[in-house]
Amino acid sequence: MKKIFIYILLANVALGAASCGGAEKKANVEQNTDDTAITSLITGKYFDSTISVLASDEFEGRKPFTPGEEKTVSYLETQYKNLGLQPGNGNSFFQEVPMVEITSKPANQLSITGAKGNIALKYLDDFVAATRRIQDQVKLENAEMVFAGYGIVAPEFGWNDYAGLDVKGKVVLVLVNDPGFFDSSLFKGRTMTYYGRWTYKYEEAARQGAAGILIVHDDKPASYGWNVVRGSWSKSRLYLQAEDNNMSRAAMEGWITMPSAKKMFSLAGIPDTVMKAAGKKNFKAVPLGLKASIVINSSFKKSTSKNVLALLPGTEQKDEYIIYTAHWDHFGKGEPVNGDSIYNGAADNASGTAALLEIAKAFTQLKEKPKRSVLFLTVTAEEQGLLGSEYYAKHPVYLPAKTVADINIDVLQPFGKMKDIVVVGKGQSELDEYIEAAAKKQGRYTRGEPDPSGGWYFRSDHFNFAKVGIPSLYVENGSVSVEHGEAWGEAEKEKYNNERYHSPADEYSKSWDLSGIIDDMRLLFDVGYKLSNEKNFPKWKTGSEFKAIREK
Repeated sequence: MKKIFIYILLANVALGAASCGGAEKKANVEQNTDDTAITSLITGKYFDSTISVLASDEFEGRKPFTPGEEKTVSYLETQYKNLGLQPGNGNSFFQEVPMVEITSKPANQLSITGAKGNIALKYLDDFVAATRRIQDQVKLENAEMVFAGYGIVAPEFGWNDYAGLDVKGKVVLVLVNDPGFFDSSLFKGRTMTYYGRWTYKYEEAARQGAAGILIVHDDKPASYGWNVVRGSWSKSRLYLQAEDNNMSRAAMEGWITMPSAKKMFSLAGIPDTVMKAAGKKNFKAVPLGLKASIVINSSFKKSTSKNVLALLPGTEQKDEYIIYTAHWDHFGKGEPVNGDSIYNGAADNASGTAALLEIAKAFTQLKEKPKRSVLFLTVTAEEQGLLGSEYYAKHPVYLPAKTVADINIDVLQPFGKMKDIVVVGKGQSELDEYIEAAAKKQGRYTRGEPDPSGGWYFRSDHFNFAKVGIPSLYVENGSVSVEHGEAWGEAEKEKYNNERYHSPADEYSKSWDLSGIIDDMRLLFDVGYKLSNEKNFPKWKTGSEFKAIREK
């Protein structure tokens, strides 16, 4: 990732740099033979009792700014208090996160006109659109359209889709992911860079002065179907509050389906093979000779959501911190599917929140409390763009340079025991060795994500900690089922992605097989326990874009 897009808390890092002297030493990951007795504190019983509450209809899908949030944060505070943990933010268990909720209502159609006629794209079926601007209405009227390839400016890769292009007042059409998805010699090959993330593309379009931006959705390079885009964009969205009321952003941000994009190219008289040509170096943007018109009416309210923080103070190195993170939020209520409008988010991420609580309980049951302090941080608005963790990273309660590592928990699956565990972003830091050692004790092995083109390292809360130099560990469910084999495990993952991910079908059942989840919780507890009782700081590995940030 280009360093300019990393929010670096240099002042905080510099203040605590002396504490990282141990980071120069090689990570010590030798395991004690009696560690199994410690990890056996994880039983799954507390997980079962808490996930059944968090994922219940009573919590209404846990969307920020709703009664579901009030119930969720109150419940978490009560659980932390009952565990005997201390407030993690002074005298409070909460960190307020100022956000704005924007409900954008685009016109039912996006009008595209050209010399050969016009087309009308249907909202939700063909396109989605919204605005971040705090305005009652934004309007694009006959805005010129230009195809800007992947919408990327990446000097370190010798790439500039906006070279010589003035897009002020125009609507740019760009492709999802980055060119490496189709050509392994470009960028980082199949491993998506941050340039491939849709969030980056909107940021860059705004920097270029575009009035609007539409990303062409394509299932494979996006790694999810149109149903996910439609479901996510059919309801109000949350953003961190900005001093300029987001007037620096493009007036319209949105997506269109691939068939709709092809209709546009046909209307423009341009072969749709231009999308393939966009994956070649020195591609030049193509004016489409089309004009786009749309009206987006918005209502909005500014308010605050809450991160929930609980602290277990260390016995010796109290000013050094291990952080466990999980996001408590989901999508609340939305477009009904089979008559069900509550997006319960059982796996995503009531499971991670419940796991964090179980791990917290295990720490409190240790006969000898950890030498370093352990912070249990349940964050808000991950589903809205990692907002809660972004706010914490920009406004840390504990200095990043004093923070040893972040261990993030996001989506645990009830697929039973697995032989493997997937380390997202494997090769980034010495935390790899910690999780490998813990997995070995269970007779398991680690591996990197099988499809790094999905950009998973940029899609959960650990990423915001990495941005400020904190080594961050994020794992996903393995695929090699002990009982059923790898093909079955892969099929279960695919079934979840296609049928339950970000839909009302992501519900908890007492029939869930928790055996694999218990194994994963024990792994993550083991890693945190080890880190909490040693003196060195794990380092980023050579080649990581976050290494220089930590070392400053």
